[in-house]
Amino acid sequence: MKTSLSVNVNAIAFLRNRRNLPWPSVEGLAKLALENGADGITIHPRPDERHIRRNDVFILEQLLRLEFPDREYNIEGYPSDDFLDIVCRAKPDQVTFVPDSPDQSTSDHGWDVARNIDLLRAATDRVKRQGIRVSFFIDEDPGIPDLCKAAGADRIEIYTAPYGGAFTQDKIRLHLENLENTGQAATRAGLGVNAGHDLTLQNLPALKNAIPQLAEVSIGHALISDALALSLPAAVKAYEEALRSRG
Repeated sequence: MKTSLSVNVNAIAFLRNRRNLPWPSVEGLAKLALENGADGITIHPRPDERHIRRNDVFILEQLLRLEFPDREYNIEGYPSDDFLDIVCRAKPDQVTFVPDSPDQSTSDHGWDVARNIDLLRAATDRVKRQGIRVSFFIDEDPGIPDLCKAAGADRIEIYTAPYGGAFTQDKIRLHLENLENTGQAATRAGLGVNAGHDLTLQNLPALKNAIPQLAEVSIGHALISDALALSLPAAVKAYEEALRSRG
């Protein structure tokens, strides 16, 4: 199964926002990634707009719809009323609900779905009425996908930072086993499987081997870091190649 590469452009926006200047261009570099094989674009518009700004959401929506209608737009965020308003206006292909508080620097855990099932179910119902696919950001735990299905999710995105941060073979094997079991549980529940966080050229092949049914990975920090050395087109192509490799 082909795994789609969605390029997260938050890091580009964060660099732009260091100065009151319009570059680097989030739109221009997103277009460059799409021109060089990216299957989609991911953004996470936070309330403080420290990277993606509200107007970026709609600029990128127009880019994808008008120039790349065959690619996917994924918007991540906590399902507050303000976030849901943006999502329902932009109508991305997919929304990924994450449990981030406004002051978090980045996502660092998945949902406690049982505790938040009413919130997730209501948010899911609202965006699904707009024809948007819904993914829940979860930890590597095979007990969670059934709860996601009960709340109305179409997919899960497994939080892969513990795997990405494992540096001994024993820990890597443990996380890969957990990831494999979580992916299998999701498939049994009728959910698609996405993954994201701290994924690199080095650890992607083994992840794909553990979850051959992986539908999508969302990668930003490592890919943009590699682009500083390789160029963005070369980095996108390298990550696409890593997804075709089997570790």
